[in-house]
Amino acid sequence: MKLLFLGDVVGKGGREAVKQLLPELRRRFNAQFAVVNGENSAAGAGITGGCARELAADANVITTGDHVWDQKGFEQEIAMFQNVLRPANLSKLQPGRGWGVFQNPAGGEVAVINLLGKVFMRESAYCPFETVERILNDELPARVKTILVDFHAEATSEKIAMAHFLDGRVTAVLGTHTHVRTADARILAGGTAALSDAGMCGADSSVLGREVESVLKKFRTGMPVRLPVVEKGNVRVDGAVVTYDPATGRASAIEGFSENIAI
Repeated sequence: MKLLFLGDVVGKGGREAVKQLLPELRRRFNAQFAVVNGENSAAGAGITGGCARELAADANVITTGDHVWDQKGFEQEIAMFQNVLRPANLSKLQPGRGWGVFQNPAGGEVAVINLLGKVFMRESAYCPFETVERILNDELPARVKTILVDFHAEATSEKIAMAHFLDGRVTAVLGTHTHVRTADARILAGGTAALSDAGMCGADSSVLGREVESVLKKFRTGMPVRLPVVEKGNVRVDGAVVTYDPATGRASAIEGFSENIAI
């Protein structure tokens, strides 16, 4: 079987690109289950209930990250969505949940775990290594073999370390947050697929989905600058497809991809 994963969706343009391309990508790769990181889907910062409904039309699960609460009111809205996750290593006092077990339409179950890195990240969080170990050892039902981890982190070293930490225990560790797809897709010795960052679903002619001139002004002057999201033009959809054995949860192949579409 195959799992399809898309990197951070940025703004309306990213949402529209996912809407148009995801059904075709699922058919092309024969991917029965799709996970999308909706971290920046609402105007480039956070997610709303409306954005979640839009993405959930074609995705089985939506993950997030450090901007999950950027949009006012989503702390109430998240309870409406069983398939929207927030990082599991945030405080238990925060609403929502960080992992779940979902039915694969092609048969069997898929567990998705959402984690937040600590290195160079703005938001405080509990140790992601301790959190995921607790989930795997004490909370996740033993019957579930297929496990995908979205590790939303800044440092590639932390992401690679997490992949090795979970090698042989999960199907895939796929990184998000940096919006740049890395070239290190591989299968580790224990059968876990790893990719430091899946990339983004956002404007190709941009800086991580933001207007180039505004970002350059911020870097050159050091002054506070509004960074508009680029919503039109050529939008890139980055992601990865993982081939796995549902009986064991072990991955046999991982393929990164980038698709472009005019919005």
